[in-house]
Formats: sequence, C-alpha cells, structure tokens
Amino acid sequence: MKNAIILILLICLVACSYSEDLDLCTLTVQLVYPENTIEPYAGARVELKALGHNAVFVDSTDARGTTRFTVTPGIYEASSTAQFLDTATATWWRYNFNGVKSMIIVDPDSTNHADITLKSSRKRVIH
Repeated sequence: MKNAIILILLICLVACSYSEDLDLCTLTVQLVYPENTIEPYAGARVELKALGHNAVFVDSTDARGTTRFTVTPGIYEASSTAQFLDTATATWWRYNFNGVKSMIIVDPDSTNHADITLKSSRKRVIH
C-alpha cells in the first residue's frame, strides 16, 4: 500500500511538471542605406517593438549598420530614425533617415534576420 501511494505521488509530480523556460532567439537587424548617401556607421538607433506585448527594446548599430537583439519568439516591428551630419567636404549636409519593418516573425527555427530599408532626405547646412 505504501509503495502504491509513493507511485501515485511520483506519477502526479511527473505529470504536472513542465518547463516554463522560453527559448531566447537572436534577431539581427541590418540597416540598408539608400545609394549615393552615406556608408553604414556605428551608433544609429534601432527600436524593436513586441507586437501585442507593449515591450520596446532599443539598441544602436555597429560600424556595419547591424544590431542584434536577444528576445523571446514572437512578432516584432523594427524601426530606425537617425540623423547624420556629413562634414567631409566644403559643403556640409544633414541627412535624415527613417525606416520601418513590420511583421518580423522571430522563431527558434528561422534565420531571424530583418533588413530595414531606410528612406532619406538631406538639407544643406550653412556654417
């Protein structure tokens, strides 16, 4: 009888146990700059929003225009808004870049990569 009770308790414990750990995934976001503007640079701001969860993650790019987020699986939206002052020539230009990529599905079984194609405008800076 004692063995039967122990066996029943063990079965209940095993049957009721499960792991609540969520797999974390790395999402790589690449900023794609328009031709004939500037090369990718370090420090551009990238926001990642978890759709349906009101969570926002913020990071900045490396010198190749890439950033990486470690997040739980789900659906996300990535955006970037940046300004860049080009002082390489006698005529200075201020570039404004904006871009958004929606419906990014992050899953442990996928590549988890998203490109944000940026649109730009520029304005001459008088100095």
